[in-house]
Amino acid sequence: MQRSDVTRNDGAWVGLSLDVQDRHQPELCIFTAGPRLLVSQSSKPVLLAAVEEPLQGVDFWRTDEYRSFVPPLRADVGRALSRSPQRWAHRFAHYLIDSPGSPLHEGRWLLSCESPLLRWRHAATSHAEYWSSMLVEGHPNGYIDWFFHSTSFEVLPLRPMPGPGDSRVKAYRKQVREGTLPPVLLWWVSGLDCHLILDGHARLAAAIAESIEPPLLQLHRTMPRDDLATRIDDAVGFYEYELERFAELRAVHGPTVPDGSATAGPQLVRLLHDANTAEQPTWAWPLPGGEGQWHRIAREATLGKDWLRT
Repeated sequence: MQRSDVTRNDGAWVGLSLDVQDRHQPELCIFTAGPRLLVSQSSKPVLLAAVEEPLQGVDFWRTDEYRSFVPPLRADVGRALSRSPQRWAHRFAHYLIDSPGSPLHEGRWLLSCESPLLRWRHAATSHAEYWSSMLVEGHPNGYIDWFFHSTSFEVLPLRPMPGPGDSRVKAYRKQVREGTLPPVLLWWVSGLDCHLILDGHARLAAAIAESIEPPLLQLHRTMPRDDLATRIDDAVGFYEYELERFAELRAVHGPTVPDGSATAGPQLVRLLHDANTAEQPTWAWPLPGGEGQWHRIAREATLGKDWLRT
């Protein structure tokens, strides 16, 4: 795997680009069968989901099979890496590529400290209230409401969230107050239109209990390298076209017409940044056996319970 830091034009760190090769199907994998999805880890069902027609939401059943591939994060490590999302990203990248149970497969990914979740809280809403509202409720079954939470991309825990009295939450609350809380690792899954918590359920619970903004690292697919090269060529071509257009206008109307760089330059920077960082749809594999197999897995995982909304 090749890693490279992604920065903005002003040098601000955005995230870590991961170029993964020779990893065709990950151990944490999404399968599809028509409008039904299965999230599986090491061949065990983690999450069963059924998209409701007409695309208003998703019914889900969460099993207790998910296991984080990130080992327990010691307090001294939290202090050593505190307030450095860049160093945390490199550490989590190591776990993502080397540990079993990771969702990484071949292609380009971004592990970023910039998540849309961090931009939507209204100033009058406390962090505790906001982050509690972004959590999808329900265990073992629940509903991701696309209609009510349109484009707000909720957070779906892969196991029940611990309460404020949990021993791990209590320990992390101390780190919250010290400013050394490790980030919560999220995975953006387009087929669910929400973020899955890969690691940090107790850390997020601690941040909510202390009503602070949790540090986040968001993982999502980005544009494949071949497509990225094409997008870069298109952006540069557009920039050159704009400069030529302004040059022609200057030739006709004189030097009072600007040369175009003041508008085309910043637009080129935005196009290049978006091409390098924008979210791409999450890969999913056809479920062998199709919907029939999905229903068999669902009956076994739910002990035959009728959990789908009607």
